[in-house]
Amino acid sequence: MTQSEPRVITSTPLRQGGPSPETTLLRLLAENARTHGADVAFREKDRGIWKETSWAAFYREVLCAASGLEELGFGQGDALLILGDNRVRLYAAMLGAAALGGYAMPAYPDATIEELRHFVDEANISAVAAEDQEHVDKALELVAAGYDIRHIIYDDPRGMGHYNFHGLKSWADLRRAGEDRLAADPALEEDLLARFGPDGPAVFMHSSGTTGKPKGIVLTQRNLLTGVRSAYQGGAFDEGEEVLAYLPMAWVGDFAVTIAAGIACRFAINIPEQQETMLRDMREVAPTFYLAAPRSWDNLLTAIQVRMEGSTSLKRWIYRAFMGRAIAAENRLLKGGEPGRWEWLWRRAGEWLVFGPIKDQFGFSRLKNALTGGEAIGEDTFVFYRALGIKLRQLYGQTETSAFNAIQRPDEVQLHTVGRPLPGVEVRIAGDGEIMVRSESVFGGYFQDPVASAKALEDGWLHSGDAGYLEDDGHLVVLGRLSEVVHTAAGERFVPNYIENRIKFSPYVRDAAVVGAGRDTLAAMLCIDFDAVGHWAEMNGVPYVSYADLSQRAEVQDLLAQAIARTNEALPDALKVRRFASLHKEFDADDGEITRTRKLRRNVVEQRYAPVIEALYSDRTEVEVEARITYEDGTTGVIARTLRLREV
Repeated sequence: MTQSEPRVITSTPLRQGGPSPETTLLRLLAENARTHGADVAFREKDRGIWKETSWAAFYREVLCAASGLEELGFGQGDALLILGDNRVRLYAAMLGAAALGGYAMPAYPDATIEELRHFVDEANISAVAAEDQEHVDKALELVAAGYDIRHIIYDDPRGMGHYNFHGLKSWADLRRAGEDRLAADPALEEDLLARFGPDGPAVFMHSSGTTGKPKGIVLTQRNLLTGVRSAYQGGAFDEGEEVLAYLPMAWVGDFAVTIAAGIACRFAINIPEQQETMLRDMREVAPTFYLAAPRSWDNLLTAIQVRMEGSTSLKRWIYRAFMGRAIAAENRLLKGGEPGRWEWLWRRAGEWLVFGPIKDQFGFSRLKNALTGGEAIGEDTFVFYRALGIKLRQLYGQTETSAFNAIQRPDEVQLHTVGRPLPGVEVRIAGDGEIMVRSESVFGGYFQDPVASAKALEDGWLHSGDAGYLEDDGHLVVLGRLSEVVHTAAGERFVPNYIENRIKFSPYVRDAAVVGAGRDTLAAMLCIDFDAVGHWAEMNGVPYVSYADLSQRAEVQDLLAQAIARTNEALPDALKVRRFASLHKEFDADDGEITRTRKLRRNVVEQRYAPVIEALYSDRTEVEVEARITYEDGTTGVIARTLRLREV
């Protein structure tokens, strides 16, 4: 390697094996049905009862879905829009569409009609698979808007008796038609298995859309299975894991783990009854593998803290004594120190008195592989779970790379890195600091967008869009989005997202937007975490009547000032946040301020809150704001508030 050539990093496998990328999910599913047909593939909770589906039964469900869809005229190049929460039949519909060379396109359950219109404009959506009446209504709105959606297949029949749309069909009807075709044509099963190979489509995902409309991303069978193999060889998960399928189906992490890895490594996949019952259902399942975004880990930590505050004084004392010691020990280990002489004894007693009961209450009693990804996780949160005995690790991936780029190995966990690149994944850093990735898991380009594809792909290397660097030991550090790298008036380079994530290490901050490009100093707009701050207010006798009222309390602003002051300790003087405003509402996806995965749409936020930003860079102590809000029924309104501006 010459001096000018970039350093390319990959890693050796922790173990061999994993699926071959020279096959398809349907063929792997057929093999599971043949060799482990009676084993549990799915458990789905319905009306409080877990209902099991074997590998043989799920394989038949997928075959019937493919055969039934083909009977309706669905074929290669057609798209099937998926609307709803995680359901066994919706997963079967996705695999059935892929078996026909079609595009299974999952959308977020709370997606608005305008967001769905973008999807329908993008591809030839000839059919919709909907969970229930609510999502059928969304599909019918698209039909009423003039879109040529010929078939709507629904899973839950409740409330569907009075509909008269000619293309409406129950899952039972679709399955019966598919079963009849399979019975009439014994060769059809083998035909479906052989029809499309590794380069056929597996799923149609979308980019997060932080800077504009989400871009279409078709991942092939080869892409996904290569990603699964890399993750398996890198120690992300084992064969036969128990997992909870709770992540939105429109997020690549769900399809990559629940379906791709689930089929390839024969997971037992558990689907909660509702999002609202997820924590209770998780305790019943006690998964061995759990992937969650930092915000989910934060929410669980808040729930643990709330329960402990509501317990007896003796239990609180025991909890604080053991957790304080365990956190100190974990911090020492993460900094390269050694365990204390009697640490094992404290650990054993703590497991019996504190750690074990907490893990049991939240479904972590069997957890072996715990991962977090999507953005940086708070140091306090990360250390807390590891002190609890959950060996939490960081994962770095993207939709364009089938979810898996790098991971922390169990014995190489550091607070500031995302670990080494996975086996089969090459990473290098471009001259401008951009992270570049090369692997067979990388997609082939954005759907019908050659301009964006040419910008993203260069000689097999994906421009990740993230800024970062490689350390001497090969560990990758991710700073944030490259497009967000800006400079102060003095020319100091910074990434707002990096500072925002550090501010959000505080459990009291749900969202943050840091500004300061072209200015002398940095400032921030913060959104409080209503549950965490509300609980704190109750424990400390701080009265409030609403989110907006609580956000402007002087005591709460002191909490936020402390969070920023702590962040400032790790920043150079030129990049310290000097002033902030606590906003009267959370950033909302329905208002276009964040994406469905809670990534900040910076241009929207900076435009909408321009008066607040200008006030932050003046000598004013408060500012009047008006904000548009979108209610659950789709109507909009405007609220006016006076926001206090604080120095740090």
